[in-house]
Amino acid sequence: VDVRRPRGWRAWQNLVSTVEETPDPIPTTIKGTIPSWINGSFLRNGPGKFEFGEDRYTHWFDGMAMMHRFHICEGNVTYSSRFLRSDSYVQNSEKNRIVVSEFGTFASPDPCKNIFERFFSRFQIPKATDNAAVNFVKYKGDYYVSTETNYMRRVDPQSLETKEKVDWTQYVAVNSATAHPHYDREGATYNMGNSYGRDGSFYNIIRVPPPEEKEGEEDSAELNGAEVICSIPATEPRKPSYYHSFVMSENYIVFVEQPIKLDLIRFLLYRIMGKSFNQIMVWDPQCDTIFHLVNRHTGKVSQVRYYAGPMFTLHQINAFEDNGFLIMDMCCGDDGEFIGDFTLENLRNETGEKMDKFYNSLCRTLPRRYVLPLTVDEDTPLDQNLVTLPNCTATAKQTKPGEVFMTHEELHSDELLQYGGLEFPHINYDKYNGRPYRYFYSCGFGHVFSDSLLKMDVHTKELKVWRYPGLYPSEPVFVASPKATEEDDGVVLSVIITPREDKSTFLLVLDAKTFTELGRAEVPVNIPYGFHGVFNEMG
Repeated sequence: VDVRRPRGWRAWQNLVSTVEETPDPIPTTIKGTIPSWINGSFLRNGPGKFEFGEDRYTHWFDGMAMMHRFHICEGNVTYSSRFLRSDSYVQNSEKNRIVVSEFGTFASPDPCKNIFERFFSRFQIPKATDNAAVNFVKYKGDYYVSTETNYMRRVDPQSLETKEKVDWTQYVAVNSATAHPHYDREGATYNMGNSYGRDGSFYNIIRVPPPEEKEGEEDSAELNGAEVICSIPATEPRKPSYYHSFVMSENYIVFVEQPIKLDLIRFLLYRIMGKSFNQIMVWDPQCDTIFHLVNRHTGKVSQVRYYAGPMFTLHQINAFEDNGFLIMDMCCGDDGEFIGDFTLENLRNETGEKMDKFYNSLCRTLPRRYVLPLTVDEDTPLDQNLVTLPNCTATAKQTKPGEVFMTHEELHSDELLQYGGLEFPHINYDKYNGRPYRYFYSCGFGHVFSDSLLKMDVHTKELKVWRYPGLYPSEPVFVASPKATEEDDGVVLSVIITPREDKSTFLLVLDAKTFTELGRAEVPVNIPYGFHGVFNEMG
């Protein structure tokens, strides 16, 4: 869909520009009313520094992690931010150049080494970065910031102080973990991570138990009891799929093995050639998308092969069980080549025509529903739609014994298309994750950066929209009101970036039911466009 770029598009490069940190909380200017019942901290994560000395990062995902905290109490809001003092940040700062490779930026060999040392350093496997710029996550009651390597950093959610580095490999046999864990109602955390060995590549489901009483309230990272409850072999051992998140309902976990592949042979070769990690990701539309169904309580993988046509997904919306079916809602697209395209060069294009061309080359991500029949056995008929749920157009057919091909239902009307695609979905997670639900909140992408906030009713596919020219919202986060009786009783929080106006970012508070503004807290600082956030009620 061709679009007209918004007025003031030249200011977009401010969305991906380096900013200063604000370590001590500063007051904000309140307009309207911030409900007095909101009591806690809205924590956000994302890149905030894009160069060291003369060296510049290549890809948006490479910027150094910056943590933001909006502390809300009795109708007032303060703001603070800190760079994560990761090893990557500290080493780059000391040398005043990029010395640690990131997702899209290869760190050149140290110029102080002699020519032989520089040559042989190409053959060493690079250490994974601990630049955890994607999300805030929680394990055993502690907050961590996370990316997609084997490293996380524990942080203090009040002061944003960086604490110890945590290496997943010291607890379970995985080489990485996602930044999108799921939480059950007993307090356990579930995540997924890859492992590589002689026998090929495996996708592992990890369970971290609920917090225990800490003896002597010892202040340290603690992931003891973490275990791999299931290992799923990759369909192509040398080309495992890339994934950013996974599906979890009350009783099941579903791993979506999508056609975005990590070419491990190319990874070793590119290291020698001095190329970055994002260049080993390959979109292979000849491959199906495979849904691996796992019992969350036993770790047992279903023998049924569920599959669909090629698609990619980064973020799940929700999943729940209904009358022998597992309903999975997720943001999906049909062309997975786009991830490597978010280079800073593309995001800072000098001409509007180039920005339009870049946006029009991107695949729209739209909400879809897949329905997986849970009772497939030897008596299940072939070539017959097994989905018998009322008002559902998703299909699932057993094409041969033990294989079920699924097609999706579009979880939107044509109205959504005028707001572009949508991403960064959020629900009333505490009460409705893994259960039947009605609403989700997301960012609409009418251009390269999100320019609207959307509330979707999945029963009627009707939208409520918040959108104003020149304002760029972050991922919306729902906070339930203390006496909530309905799913959307509460507020939606989003940080609004204003690249056309200097130092006029604000925290927006919407009534979740009506999707109208209650109030805003204006912050006299610049904030770059970030990724994910959480609301910490205890903050």
